[in-house]
Amino acid sequence: MTGRIDTAASVTLTGALSFLEKGGKKHVCYNIYIMKKNCWQKLNRPILALAPMAGITDSSFRLLCKKFGADIVYTEMVSAAGLCYGGQKTLSYLKFNKKEQPVILQLFGSKPEQFAKAAQIVEQAGFTGIDINFGCPAKKVVQNESGATLMNNLDKACKIIEATCNATSLPVSIKMRNSKGTTTAYDFVNKVKDLPIAAIMIHGRSFEQGFSGDASWDQIKKVRKIYKGILLANGGIYSPQAARQVISKLDIDGLGLAQGVQGRPWLFKEIKDLLKKETWSLSRDRVSSYDWPKIKKIILEHAKLTMKGKNNLIEMRKHLLWYVKNQPNAKELRQKLVKVETISDLKLILKNS
Repeated sequence: MTGRIDTAASVTLTGALSFLEKGGKKHVCYNIYIMKKNCWQKLNRPILALAPMAGITDSSFRLLCKKFGADIVYTEMVSAAGLCYGGQKTLSYLKFNKKEQPVILQLFGSKPEQFAKAAQIVEQAGFTGIDINFGCPAKKVVQNESGATLMNNLDKACKIIEATCNATSLPVSIKMRNSKGTTTAYDFVNKVKDLPIAAIMIHGRSFEQGFSGDASWDQIKKVRKIYKGILLANGGIYSPQAARQVISKLDIDGLGLAQGVQGRPWLFKEIKDLLKKETWSLSRDRVSSYDWPKIKKIILEHAKLTMKGKNNLIEMRKHLLWYVKNQPNAKELRQKLVKVETISDLKLILKNS
């Protein structure tokens, strides 16, 4: 891997910016990394991944989830076009702490040539792997023929994956929906299965469901019959019990956790603890050992990590509201937490709670 900068703090953008400024071109045969043992193959099973979530899986949250046992973490989705154009906001997504490794940067977009250039920039920045988003249902994404829209354009999806793989020696993974319209995850994977895809994460909900309703695993079962690589299930996993049930009934390599860890990053540890038990009860093992005093400490730790990269806690407010969910005085706390800007503000609210 090129461009890695091991510092005590974080990986810098020097390598990526230098590559971008030079307008360099790099062509790597995508079969090179198949012969090597990539980051996915080195992980113990079942793999517990922090799935990509826009506006949520920033560096501070990724670090926190790693502490609680996440085996691999994804960034927020990053625009391939934005990286190519060198926009400062987009380039800021390339910053990460080496303690997050292995960390996967997820790209979204619609043009194969932009994915190729973006992949080279991502590799220069020192990431462990690249993921391609084929599942985002957000209106502004699908209107630009990106995200889940590409499930209905299999030829273009193939070109995007191939262009990305050809441009980098990093392992390339993909994430998709259970279905979009008449196109299923099985249809999609059947089309791209001959490309060197290192891992596939399938969200068990359809595009039409968005982020609500029950997840369905029928497509994952079908995909497993034609794809023997790393396969992860994602969607609707909110408890250790649900995680264990999904792992036990599906032939998968692991899970991608998303909404379930919002306000509950310790879910990774709870799942691993439950998986260690030979016998378990759906009712007996449901009680969490994370009481309010413990949660308050985690909140402050999250806030301190956030302040290392930002000047205030405004962007963390959504996390704060998730943390207090189900607390007896949640309504009162939410009214105060939505105004938090500094660590001092937060400490005072928590002290009096």
